[in-house]
Amino acid sequence: MPHASTSTESVEDSILVAIDRGGTFTDVWASVEGKPDFVFKLLSVDPDHYKDAPTEGVRRVLCHYLGRDIPKSEPLPKKPIRAIRMGTTVATNALLERKGSRHAFLVTKGHRDVLEIGSQQRPNIFALDIRKAAVLYDTVVEIDERVTLEHYDEEADRVNGVRKVIQGEVVEGVGGELIRVLESLNEDTTRASLQKLRDQGYTTVAVCLAHSFLFPDHERRIESLAKEMGFEHVSLSSAVGANMVKMVSRAGTASADAYLTPETNKYIAGFAAGFEDGNLEGLRCEFMQSDGGLVNYKSFSGMKGILSGPAGGLVGFARTSYDGETPVVGFDMGGTSTDVSRFGGTFDHVFETTTAGVTIQSPQLDINTVAAGGGSILFWENGLFRVGPESAGAHPGPAAYRKGGPLTITDANLLLGRLLPEYFPKIFGPNEDQGLDVDIVRQKFEQLAKDIQKDTGRDVTPEEVAVGFIEVANETMCRPIRSLTEARGFEIDSHNLAVFGGAGGQHACEIAENLGISKVVMHKYSSLLSAYGMALAEVVQEAQEPCNEVLTPETLPKIKARHEHLRKFGTDALIQQGVDHAAIRHDVYLNLRYRGSDTTLMILEPADGDWKREFIAEHLREFSFVLPADREVLVDDIRVRAIGVSTESTKDNEALEQELKGESFAPINADKLAAETRPMYFKHGGFHQASVLLLKDLSPGNLVSGPAVIIDDTATVVVAPKCKARVLSSHIIIDVEAQNPSKADALTVDPVQLSVFGHRFMSIAEQMGRSLQKTSVSLNIKERLDFACAIFGPTGDLVANAPHVPVFLGSMSYAVKGQIELVGDKMQPGDVFVTNHPVSGGTHLPDLTVVTPVFDQAGKEILFFLASRGHHTDIGGSEGTSMPPNSTELWQEGVAIHTFTMIRGGQFDHEGIAKIFAEPGTRPGCNSTQRLSDNITDLQSFAAANNKGAKLLNRLMDQYGQKTVQFYMDAIQSNAEIAIRGFLKKVRTQYPGGKLSAVGYMDNSSRINLQVQIREDGSATFDFTGTTPELHGNMNAPRALTYSGVIFCLRTMIGADIPLNQGCLTPIDIIIPEGCFLNPSGAAAVCAGNTHTSQRICDTILHAFEAAAASQGCMNCVGFFGGESLDEAGRTKGFRYAFGETICGGAGAGPTWHGASAVHTHMTNTRITDAELMEKRYPVLMREFSIRKGSGGKGAFNGGDGTRRIYEALAPLSFSVITERRTTRPYGLRGGEPGAFGSNIWNRKLEDGSFRAVNLGQRNMVRMKAGDQLVIESPSGGGYGPVSDKVNGEKASNGGNGYSKVVGVNEHADWAADGF
Repeated sequence: MPHASTSTESVEDSILVAIDRGGTFTDVWASVEGKPDFVFKLLSVDPDHYKDAPTEGVRRVLCHYLGRDIPKSEPLPKKPIRAIRMGTTVATNALLERKGSRHAFLVTKGHRDVLEIGSQQRPNIFALDIRKAAVLYDTVVEIDERVTLEHYDEEADRVNGVRKVIQGEVVEGVGGELIRVLESLNEDTTRASLQKLRDQGYTTVAVCLAHSFLFPDHERRIESLAKEMGFEHVSLSSAVGANMVKMVSRAGTASADAYLTPETNKYIAGFAAGFEDGNLEGLRCEFMQSDGGLVNYKSFSGMKGILSGPAGGLVGFARTSYDGETPVVGFDMGGTSTDVSRFGGTFDHVFETTTAGVTIQSPQLDINTVAAGGGSILFWENGLFRVGPESAGAHPGPAAYRKGGPLTITDANLLLGRLLPEYFPKIFGPNEDQGLDVDIVRQKFEQLAKDIQKDTGRDVTPEEVAVGFIEVANETMCRPIRSLTEARGFEIDSHNLAVFGGAGGQHACEIAENLGISKVVMHKYSSLLSAYGMALAEVVQEAQEPCNEVLTPETLPKIKARHEHLRKFGTDALIQQGVDHAAIRHDVYLNLRYRGSDTTLMILEPADGDWKREFIAEHLREFSFVLPADREVLVDDIRVRAIGVSTESTKDNEALEQELKGESFAPINADKLAAETRPMYFKHGGFHQASVLLLKDLSPGNLVSGPAVIIDDTATVVVAPKCKARVLSSHIIIDVEAQNPSKADALTVDPVQLSVFGHRFMSIAEQMGRSLQKTSVSLNIKERLDFACAIFGPTGDLVANAPHVPVFLGSMSYAVKGQIELVGDKMQPGDVFVTNHPVSGGTHLPDLTVVTPVFDQAGKEILFFLASRGHHTDIGGSEGTSMPPNSTELWQEGVAIHTFTMIRGGQFDHEGIAKIFAEPGTRPGCNSTQRLSDNITDLQSFAAANNKGAKLLNRLMDQYGQKTVQFYMDAIQSNAEIAIRGFLKKVRTQYPGGKLSAVGYMDNSSRINLQVQIREDGSATFDFTGTTPELHGNMNAPRALTYSGVIFCLRTMIGADIPLNQGCLTPIDIIIPEGCFLNPSGAAAVCAGNTHTSQRICDTILHAFEAAAASQGCMNCVGFFGGESLDEAGRTKGFRYAFGETICGGAGAGPTWHGASAVHTHMTNTRITDAELMEKRYPVLMREFSIRKGSGGKGAFNGGDGTRRIYEALAPLSFSVITERRTTRPYGLRGGEPGAFGSNIWNRKLEDGSFRAVNLGQRNMVRMKAGDQLVIESPSGGGYGPVSDKVNGEKASNGGNGYSKVVGVNEHADWAADGF
């Protein structure tokens, strides 16, 4: 290595080193003032040459600037180094590979399984073999203590109103909230538990106690006891993260910190050992955090360093590629994944994220990651091109790496001429001295082309296949960018695209073209911008406290005083890290929300000090609406971000701005400057002769016309045809010219375009869902995610849906068709309809569906329909609820709407909606909604979500043409049909004559009878003849639910990632006799059919196919209601507040897997309400939420365990339960034992403090007094195969037992039940 000729004295305290240790490569940037920067890459793992890549990087930097070799055995000198700034994947890798520190988890008694249960959602709604993320801790200890909040949000007067009826001392919490200490920390039992852990060798514990974000005293006392007893590391949920409400999130944060920080401490100690005296004393060494700030190595937390590399990249492009006006989208494409982010002048933070299945509550830069990168594997399956999420990794790597690897994006770029082997290091082959293997790549693509020709009849070249995969990969990577911009109200085409990362330059032009972005910005250090960003980052100290104030002029002085307190804390912390007082500035925030809403916005202090006006403006921009001016704004959190302003500065942004304005650019003489020309393949025009240019031969002011490839030591930049690259002093700017796809009239199915349109349609449905979730006020939609959004064709057939609640996915089509039948040609552009009636395609009345037709530009022809559906707790009904447990007629269940034109001519019909929602109050024993304002706001949110989808569909048609878009709308459905027919043909070979059957029984002995006949052509009849007639109760299921159950089960059993749309049902005939309880009359009560009968339909179908044993077969619907008002006769008129949720249970085992415990299955996937949120809003105490260990059915593969959830009323409340599988146990299959049934127990508190247990049965509604408890035990899953055939003890295998007949295993699930 050449060295700079410099004396040691002249560089003393002058070398700045920035290092980003990635998964494959470690990037190093170093600088000495007045000298050229020194940049290079080295392998992150190379044990034959060095122990640690960052240490080796520092050694090479010192050698370069000191002008002498430093032996690897010699400690590194500190004096020449001004500072080292690092990002590391140590924490990330430990989390991904589950190789962190052994620790115990200490939690409030009754909540031992808070992390194992999590949100109760399954990661993949179409997976039968559900794989939940493994918890990080090794053992859990319950702590004897309990506190709760004195007041609750739903009390009209929180200070002077009715308090919770409960015993215990009242103290003031951190945010001024009154805290009721129900049980003080039992120090004796805590000491005994800690001693037992010490005896077992534990040295690290994580602690999360209920409401510790407001009352941390008990956690802090446990920390003191643990430290006294010799524990080395204690992570408190009230100290290590953002310290906000939500017990699950804080618990995950504390456990992650205990898991990761000891590992990062070990790494830092090993890094320090490479320096003089074996330590870093006297050396300024700082680590990058996920929030974009640096911190001294002594204060570095592994939990806060999970996104250190991507955070460095965001800071890097913000400091180098932002012109001061145009917002920038960051596109960082690496080997296994791509990170996307946005910068518009300030850094956007999020406070709750999920990484590797672990929820973290801590400030992090808003960075979205998609599993698509250079190493993403290419698949041809079911007539579609699929890219990733599987990656070839470094071993074996892409096919070109000469290790027998599969085809990847890197190989596609190589075949297309976009990667040039001559300019790639020769590090491959047995002796690591060969270049990339182009021959094997061509052979594999030729074989793939033959496979595609065989399957489709289309003759395709290897290059067409490769460019097709590039196009699909680009669309995959564009989806999160659209979510980051369009879904938040920003126009994509108003941004620049900052491209960096090792693979980014090869995709820059096409990504920009896809998004409609006209300018790509690439910094000279684009391939190591994360490291450079760390050099430019600032030291940061976050300080945040919960608050309990209404935002008023009267409360502002108190809020300001608390801000000053946090300023001082942050300032002191930075000074301790060596930051000069004069260099410290503060960003001041309030976390604000409307009363009655759970959506908070972190608002930066406005220049004029008007917090409320700033909140309203941001709310309008983000959500497109504001609430009435008299709605109170609440302060949830007070935050100060103390920043040590960096002395490291770059003028790159300023230079970018000036050079773009003032520089004149002259075309280069390609014949003179080009090292050579090469054929390069592009989507538009096939092969082009491209100039190969070396960046070192280009000068500022040069203009390069595409096609061309610009190469430097660490990056390859492809300039596509019709694009032009301008060379600046520190940047390359690529001006991208949009090349609109052909809008030909004659169309044939192109598998590439079929795959692309699948992504585009799905992306639109996803953005509709995000819009709905953000703009609604309903807890069910915003928090529990009980909604769905979808796109439909002009006849109402399902085209695409986002993976929302499964029960809605297959049923909404019939609501759309219902509107077509009822309204027909009377529909007008701008119309929006609302419906919920079962006869018109509804499921049950609380699920309101809003339907919007999308017309052509002339306003004559309907091209698409868009629909959004969500659950509403209060739409009127009997007994004060819209889910009355004992209803027998539909009119008792609330508002019933066949069709109503909610919006016409841009005008929302407030009067008409109010009249409709008031109508239930005229019925005997019924009341109208008590939440009309919220219902109207939610309906407007549904309309806004549909409008968002309509805009995006119109944009898609503008890009591709109406005929093309509609052609692929039909083609995607045909593709799904082909996949379903193929699956059913395979099933038919396993069953004589293609006949399958099953019978399912409800708890009331009602029978679901199913006969399936599969024909040779892959079509089938699902015949439910023999099913019990309509029920005198509310378990009747509208026929749309059976269609939904069939389409869902087929999609899950196929075991492949095919689109779920109407094509799945095209080869299916479904017979549901009129008058049975799966096709009841229009007057039948149906509220529980949606939640419970739908589950049993799925179990019956899966039973017939022998795909899986029974899951819990229930949603365990629980509701409670308070603030009751009575009429003159003492009957309920309604409740001031209402709450409802569904509770998880056990999943059924299958032929190759154990059933998952404590998870939602089949037709639902809603979140559970966090215990702290519930207690903050309502007069309820969540005494216990745990897993019923061992309750799953035994078998060769065991069924998943059910749960126990105990609610304690702290004020008079009415509780409602609607459940199933309380008398019939979830069946086992093929010799597996049944799972345990559930139960609903009312513990009635007696005067002496004891309880009288009363069984409520399957369905009931009771009035409880303060101190009473409701104990829900949810059913578990059935086992599969006899216990005698158990495979490897408790560990499931993926075959070899002879059980599997038809079901496909979920190959793409992210997490196995037992970890990696």
